[in-house]
This record gives sequence, C-alpha cells and structure tokens, in this order.
Amino acid sequence: MNAAPPGPSSPVGLVRVLTSDDPALVTAHGRILEQHFGYPTVSRCTPDQPHGIHDEETERLAEPKIVALVRELADEGAGTVIISCAADPALAQARAAVGVPVIGAGAAAAAVALGLGTRVGVLGITDEAPPGVRAVLGPHFLGAVRPRDVHRTTDLLAPHGPAAVLAAATELVEAGADTLLLACTGLTTIGIRPLLEDRLSVPAVDAVLAAGLMASYARIR
Repeated sequence: MNAAPPGPSSPVGLVRVLTSDDPALVTAHGRILEQHFGYPTVSRCTPDQPHGIHDEETERLAEPKIVALVRELADEGAGTVIISCAADPALAQARAAVGVPVIGAGAAAAAVALGLGTRVGVLGITDEAPPGVRAVLGPHFLGAVRPRDVHRTTDLLAPHGPAAVLAAATELVEAGADTLLLACTGLTTIGIRPLLEDRLSVPAVDAVLAAGLMASYARIR
C-alpha cells in the first residue's frame, strides 16, 4: 500500500513492544519525542509481551499484534507510526497494511549513525545486531556487544543495568567504534545516552530519537 504524506497536525503513533499497565511507561517514548520535536504522539503497547521482544520466539508472537496496533493507530488518525523497537519487528508487514509512513527504530538509528561515523558499534540486548540494523550499516558495522547479565529489555531497569551498559559501550569504543548505536529502545527508557557520550566522547545514537527525527521529516511541507 502506498504511504500518503502525514498531515501537519496529525499525531505520530508509537507502538511499544513491552506490555505495561503503567501509563507513564507506555507513553515514555512519546513524551520524549514531544519534548524534542514538538509534535503530538499517541502510544499503544502490545498485549502479552511482559519482557518485550528479546528473541525469535517473542518477535514471532509480537508481529501480528504489532500490525494490528499500527492499523489501529492509522485508523485513529496517526499520520506516521513508529515501531519503537530496534529489531523492527513486522516492519514490512505494517508498511503493507496501512497508507501512512511506518518507521522502524532500528533502521532509523542505523541511518542516523551512518551520518555521524564510519565504524559503528552496536549495543543491544542480544549477542548479534538486529538484521535490519546490519543491513543498513553494511561495511560500517564494527561489531555488537550485549551488556553483561542483560538478556531482556526489563533487565536494563535492574540496578546493575546502567553500569553494564557503560562497560559494554566502553568495550566497543576500545575496539575502534567512532559511533555507538543503541539497538534497544529500553536504553532510551533508562536515559543512558548522555552518560555514554560524556564518558566515552563519541556520538551515541538513540533509536527512539532517530525514529522521531525521521517522523519529523515526514511532516515537513
């Protein structure tokens, strides 16, 4: 289905892949985009995904739910929809299902990273970088590291989370990364980007902000 340009006053829809009944958590990424880009947002979370997406099985289970939520947001007037997960689950299916732009946070982050550096280190919750991220980065992919004892996005909220992320990011920079790509939107939730940039003196690309930047471009008239 061809995507129509969003209207200037239409909200940006966000699909959160982590299930929560806490409205503050569900709308956290939307509030960040509202603060940085000034457009309204509407957020929905996928049902029955208490630990988000962290392997092939949880991604498979989430995909039809994500497509349904993208349709729901588009039907309710969202002019652009962001899938707020760096694995870009169901991105192709969602784009085929609706007539508005659908943005994957992972591909958006990879595109922004290519504008900032040439040796991109990927920091996420899996041992391998998401395939969509690898595809966009191509030869500029340096490597991927998972923080110690972090296997699911909820692990980032544990007391050890921020220190583990910093240690993993340090490993990537010491290996030659000139740019970091934060390949889990849970890293946005814990607000780790400023710490990484302050400590390591390289750009750290936040996937939610990168997707929000793409959404802001889609609204330009």
